[in-house]
Amino acid sequence: MGRRGFLALGAAAATLGLMVFATRSRSVPVPPPLTPPEGPLKVFHLGHSLVGPDMPHMLAQIAPQGHGYNSQLGSGTSLRAHWEPEEDILDFKTANRAPAFRDAKEAIRSGDYGAVVLTEMVELRDAIKYFDAAKYLGKWADLAREAAPHARLYLYETWHRLDDPHGWLERLDGDLEALWVGKLLGPDSRRNPQQPVYLIPGGQVLAAVARAAEAGEIPGLASRESLFARTADGQLDTIHINDLGAYVVALTHFAVLYQRSPVGLPHELTRADGSPAEAFNAEAAAKVQQIVWQVVLSLPRTGLAAERAPA
Repeated sequence: MGRRGFLALGAAAATLGLMVFATRSRSVPVPPPLTPPEGPLKVFHLGHSLVGPDMPHMLAQIAPQGHGYNSQLGSGTSLRAHWEPEEDILDFKTANRAPAFRDAKEAIRSGDYGAVVLTEMVELRDAIKYFDAAKYLGKWADLAREAAPHARLYLYETWHRLDDPHGWLERLDGDLEALWVGKLLGPDSRRNPQQPVYLIPGGQVLAAVARAAEAGEIPGLASRESLFARTADGQLDTIHINDLGAYVVALTHFAVLYQRSPVGLPHELTRADGSPAEAFNAEAAAKVQQIVWQVVLSLPRTGLAAERAPA
């Protein structure tokens, strides 16, 4: 081989090396498994209307006695808007009422919480591109780490609109690793591999429940639309979940936060205002609980060891 051939070979090897290094540098460490908390948790929820008032209230009803929570919410609110005092939070007054509301920075700085759950606005691509989503996830996570080094940190994965032009299920399938993990969790996880932000896979569980419903596997639930709210005039709300959807997401939070199967938990609950929530029948609730546990077990970023057997 002539000198030109050796140079070409060397250049190719260097390029391959750079590609391998770049691939490794972009990989997101899988967090170490967690052990179940020793007792009830006090949880802080930071986010927007896909958290809402009812889901954390439902979680408190199925969690161990002594579970408590506070929140700071908005409508379509980014983590940046929650952080920067000069930015307006849409619907702040109506979304944040006693006794659930507590100022986010004051709450997290207090170190009072055993778990802090963060979520980002959707459209997630816009949050990443225009609202520095990864940067502000890191800021909130660092604030929690400094205040309470043993607190558990979570990112609540949500979903996009049912009428997303790229497909609702397709977005849920494609966005988890590419956006929620790769773009949003990635920078913070590489900086803090031993105290990472774990994943609450709300979107993944909703997708699994929707698929099961549309396959005829959940009595009384026929479609993904059955998990979503209706407007006052009966039109489908393509982004906000109804009571059934909130129950599914509350089960998902329970399974991840407490590292326990939700199978057998109560299914007839109340909303935050005290009124009875729409509920699955007992057979459907049991099936949904099984699906939640299967999905949570299948994703190592939830902190559950993959080999842990379902209850």
